[in-house]
Amino acid sequence: MNHEMLRKKALNRPSVKKEYDELAPEFSLLRRMLKAREKAGLSQADVAEKMGTKAPAVARLERSLTTGMHSPSIQTLRKYAKAVKCRLDIRLVASK
Repeated sequence: MNHEMLRKKALNRPSVKKEYDELAPEFSLLRRMLKAREKAGLSQADVAEKMGTKAPAVARLERSLTTGMHSPSIQTLRKYAKAVKCRLDIRLVASK
């Protein structure tokens, strides 16, 4: 069974689907962060240097958005954004 088949099987379970859907904002932010880092042509080590930290800290930051184990501070996200030549834009959006 490949990853996509396993994912589809898991998402057929309502409890898994609910948890997966609740993580959508984190996954979206992570995709944007990785895309911005790639567009800037930077490695995690490059970003870490610009943020004044070490590469493992950037790896933990990027990983944290998929695990839910840690919620980075706005200041940390702001530093990351600046390092990849972006700005952080946080908004509240009305629920559907």
